[in-house]
Amino acid sequence: MHTLAIITARGGSKRIPGKNIKDFLGKPIIAYSIETARASGLFDEIMVSTDDENIAAVAKKYGAVIPFLRSEQNANDFATTAEVLVEVLEQYKKLGQHFTHVCCIYPCAPFITGSRLKQGFDLLLQKEADAVFPVMKFHFPIQRAIKINNQGLIEMFQPEHLKTRSQDLEPAYCDSGQFYWLSVPRFLEKKAIWTDNTAVIVIPEMEGHDIDNLDDWKVAEIKYRILNEL
Repeated sequence: MHTLAIITARGGSKRIPGKNIKDFLGKPIIAYSIETARASGLFDEIMVSTDDENIAAVAKKYGAVIPFLRSEQNANDFATTAEVLVEVLEQYKKLGQHFTHVCCIYPCAPFITGSRLKQGFDLLLQKEADAVFPVMKFHFPIQRAIKINNQGLIEMFQPEHLKTRSQDLEPAYCDSGQFYWLSVPRFLEKKAIWTDNTAVIVIPEMEGHDIDNLDDWKVAEIKYRILNEL
């Protein structure tokens, strides 16, 4: 087997400028993804897909390779993760390099651990799945979610569950936004990460945090300190 880690880190973040190399408790946040991937011993190569020279320089400093820069087409706000991965695999093919499995790792995932990466890879092989990724349980039943209508009043998305007990509702999960293990042949055939043959590992809420704005960033640092007893 030949395994490749692809850390997707384009430039031009709007909500948090310089997000992928912004300092997170003493080092660029992308360093956590690179260092964890390296320490896991799971990969034949760890590369960063970026269009940004500053990100590339930081990535190289922490041990990743940048065999080529991301195309302008896949560096805009609308490019999907799947499209980026296809591009990377096609570029490697041109270089005469082929991989059986790939792990897409997000650059702002400081909670990622080698043990979770290994757990995901083992499950991918065990189930012969197209993909495996970590999820977290929603802390509140999504069937009881509410919205605010045009009059500023609340409405339930599923009013039939207004009086349903929380413990009687089916649990729901969300993508933790950390990594995706993929079978390369199956991925290139379907060009999709989520398929009807995708499995997940469930992680505790303390092991992940979606970072979309500066408030998220501060909370993630607090959770990381607690988790790692810093």
